[in-house]
Amino acid sequence: MSEKYSQAPASANLQPSKGDPIRPWFVASEELDDFIGIRFGRIPPSSSEPEWIYRSHADFDGIGGFADILSGRGARLDELPTIPHPVEPSVKYLLRSIPDYFQPRERVRWKRSFPTAPSRPDRPPAAVAWKVFDEAFSTAIRSRCHEVGITVNSFLLLHLCSAVFPSMEDDDRTIPWMIPVNLRGKVFRDRDTENHSSFVRVVVDRADGEAEVHGKVYEALAAGGHWASWLAYSYGRPLPAAARRALISAERATGKWVVGAFSNLGVWDNCGSLSGEDIDGDWLFVPPAMSFFRIGAGCITFRRRLSLCVHMHPRLCEDPEVAWEWMDGWTAGIESAMCRDAAAVAAS
Repeated sequence: MSEKYSQAPASANLQPSKGDPIRPWFVASEELDDFIGIRFGRIPPSSSEPEWIYRSHADFDGIGGFADILSGRGARLDELPTIPHPVEPSVKYLLRSIPDYFQPRERVRWKRSFPTAPSRPDRPPAAVAWKVFDEAFSTAIRSRCHEVGITVNSFLLLHLCSAVFPSMEDDDRTIPWMIPVNLRGKVFRDRDTENHSSFVRVVVDRADGEAEVHGKVYEALAAGGHWASWLAYSYGRPLPAAARRALISAERATGKWVVGAFSNLGVWDNCGSLSGEDIDGDWLFVPPAMSFFRIGAGCITFRRRLSLCVHMHPRLCEDPEVAWEWMDGWTAGIESAMCRDAAAVAAS
């Protein structure tokens, strides 16, 4: 591993909660040679290149991992963010989801073959790209999304899909995404930094606009998809490790198949005291790309500057140029949408 990488602390030293239903699945993925590090990056004020830092998803979720990094560098953090959605946990959501686990797994058909490589548990994905927007543009995105009644999350997801669709066969009309959901405030673990996240599945169609994508995200939350997944993993704790590995290998660790994970780590503008030369600069975040969802895409707003990051599992693509192609498309879609809105306002 090159010098710019900072290793996550050893999992064995963290004494994780025995009740964590998520940890065993990431441990099983690592045993199958997946790299399970959550990727964070800090771009110092004097540099344009990130210092990559990782936290094992067996020990942390994204919010917890970032909080651990910041607190380890001297930041004083307030209470970590809690889930804002009102749906309460219920076994009915799990029961409704059971048929999903028996559905056939599908594959995206790509227009061209990407160079690939075997995955290794000690090697982060090489196909990675990032973008940091300045404060003015980041603030404009947040204001614009608020004005039209959608979340920044929905806006970014739409344009991420617009960047990926050109690489897919034209007949493939949809991309199913895993959208992580922070359950803090309704789920409690021994450490506030360990796994408190579940997910919903959102299927984006080529014809969708931002209102449709936003509606799909909130329909999935209202249907309790995040509780179905959390309870499935909770009740699955007695499964032996070999069974977990078999389900992951068969791509049945989730109810329905997904292409990738898109995660918004939220806004970190005023979280306690965020100061110090080891904290200053821009920050990046992206969830792992796994063997059963091979694209990881993430965003974070730190000190009013929004950043994007995308990487790919090496068995999907090993070429950084493809990641940069997608990042350029993602960025161009966002900037084009903002320019259209500005032109419309000027013309009115």
